[in-house]
Amino acid sequence: MDVDLIFKIAGVGIIVAVLSQLMKRSERDEQALMITIAGLVVVMLMLVSEIAELFDTVKSAFGF
Repeated sequence: MDVDLIFKIAGVGIIVAVLSQLMKRSERDEQALMITIAGLVVVMLMLVSEIAELFDTVKSAFGF
């Protein structure tokens, strides 16, 4: 796993937190929730390739 991936995830988290707080303070709770869910989806899509690589490594380590 690369350090760059950790910084990307942290960046998405910071942006989502700021936008969510802005929406909550302007009393738009539904949009804040949607921003949070969208941020979670973006991070999960970033992690899919890393998880697939982990499974391939475990599979090759145990000889499956």
